[in-house]
Amino acid sequence: MTDKVKHKSKHIKLTSHPGSGSKPIPINWGASDPTTRGPIIATLTEPEHRNVIGTHSGSYAVYRALAIAAKALDPQHVPDLTNTAPTDPIGPFPSWHDPEKIVSLDPYGAIVQDVFAEYLKKGYDIRPTIAVTKAHIDMPEIVDAIEAGRIKIDGKIVKNKREVPVTKAATEPVWYLPGVAKRFGCTESELRRTLFEQTGGMFPELVTRGDLDVFLPPIGGQTVYMFGDPAKLSDPSTTLTARVHDECNGSDVFGSDICTCRPYLAHAIEECIRGAQAGGVGLIVYFRKEGRALGEVTKFLVYNARKRQEGGDSAAQYFARTECVAGVQDMRFQELMPDVLHWLGVKRIHRLVSMSNMKYDAIVRAGIEVGERVRIPDELIPADARVEMDAKMAAGYFTPDVVPTKDELAKPKGRSLEE
Repeated sequence: MTDKVKHKSKHIKLTSHPGSGSKPIPINWGASDPTTRGPIIATLTEPEHRNVIGTHSGSYAVYRALAIAAKALDPQHVPDLTNTAPTDPIGPFPSWHDPEKIVSLDPYGAIVQDVFAEYLKKGYDIRPTIAVTKAHIDMPEIVDAIEAGRIKIDGKIVKNKREVPVTKAATEPVWYLPGVAKRFGCTESELRRTLFEQTGGMFPELVTRGDLDVFLPPIGGQTVYMFGDPAKLSDPSTTLTARVHDECNGSDVFGSDICTCRPYLAHAIEECIRGAQAGGVGLIVYFRKEGRALGEVTKFLVYNARKRQEGGDSAAQYFARTECVAGVQDMRFQELMPDVLHWLGVKRIHRLVSMSNMKYDAIVRAGIEVGERVRIPDELIPADARVEMDAKMAAGYFTPDVVPTKDELAKPKGRSLEE
């Protein structure tokens, strides 16, 4: 961009307490009518309209700030949302109106132009937090499966070796703080204070604006890939094959063989395609939780610590080295994970492509039935990832024959051993 834009910024006041101006539109989380629920207004063009803590785009808000500081972006820019509506309708479902079923995303986030049209006409800057589109995926593992005869080209679910149509959705996190606190078994005030302290005081409204219940945290959301007809996801009589996958850039993108992440993801996609071809539907939910939500720097430090320990990398020390470096084995806590399944109206997963007890427990605890649990075939486990798999199995990572009690499912889990 060669021409620099002129700034017309409306500065945010440093005081965090409610001002003397008009009160923001209230948010009645879980209300059955969207106008009663109220829109999520996190934009900065009209600060007095804001009714949440934080802002849109999660961690990308920092890049937006850089663009404004570099005078490449007008801070007053309002998106033109013409023709951006979802390619496929999702919902509404009864779960959208249950304040305990969905607490970490806005179920109306993809259809703000429709349900909040009157507010938009009045000049409120309301932006989508979910987008739904169509695309094709092209993966070498799927090409291999087609050439091996495990997947057939049918012209619909699989157009050719390099084209598998999908409907996909991207979501941004929108946290209803009272509900999030309840999921984690803490008080709302404790959650607010800890979020404020552990972000270096980045969001003072967390502790000064008790009137605001909704927070848009600066973290990544998730991407949803749907194989077959998305409308079938909410039909419990239609066989649903699904995997909930946590980000692993090294394996998922670059094919690192130290873990089973990409092989398991590719295997799940193959299972989803076959399920859709058999008249069912497939679902992959990809969460941005790199390195067990510890981050990639910590992840690589742990790799070094494990491989340099006396005797080399071992299953016995696999999780211990992570805890030595990070202070915790895993921070991907799955309490919020089922929300996206509720957004999609999922009531039953017939085939869950996962060996994680933590994911299984969280899904069942959320009231979603799970049938078969599909493990990764041994031949897909890279040699260098055998230590990881042995460590997880020894830690009780996959116990498909053990059905948790109601009391066990009701307890929030403090840490997890996940793929």
